[in-house]
Amino acid sequence: MMHTETSSGIHAGAPLPDSARRVAGLLAALGHERPVVMLPGTGKTSAEAAAGLGCDIAQIAKSIVFRRLSDDAPVMVVASGANRVDETKVAAIVGALGRADAKFVKQRIGYAIGGVCPIGHLEKTVMLLDEDLFRLDSLWAAAGHPHAVFKLTPRELQAMTGAPVADVALREAA
Repeated sequence: MMHTETSSGIHAGAPLPDSARRVAGLLAALGHERPVVMLPGTGKTSAEAAAGLGCDIAQIAKSIVFRRLSDDAPVMVVASGANRVDETKVAAIVGALGRADAKFVKQRIGYAIGGVCPIGHLEKTVMLLDEDLFRLDSLWAAAGHPHAVFKLTPRELQAMTGAPVADVALREAA
């Protein structure tokens, strides 16, 4: 398979790891026409992903996973890469939260930390979308692997996940 390097350094058409191929298949089944692409370096952090893509850090749709204490359900917040998630705001919406370690995320969501995709979870996941994402024209989300990402709009993200939009960002007191 041939691949090309774009001006931003991402590899369009590069061979995909198994987890990213699974996401590409899910996206195709949803009618999403943009490809999963491989970053030349890691996209484990929003800053690394933004640098590799040549986009603003706010355009990185990062998936943060928590554990709901009442029923041990996975809770995912898809937030702008520019924001820190306010756990108090999230807990007010979904219930008291605890930490989700790497094992919990892999076993319950199905992806390794650093490549957690907003779709294709192993089990039903409580989800919230950061309202700040909807101020942007386009986003990049992890595609199941720390080097794999895909481009989408905030509306496409909402359609794919069915998740409600909420104010989840930690805001500094003025």
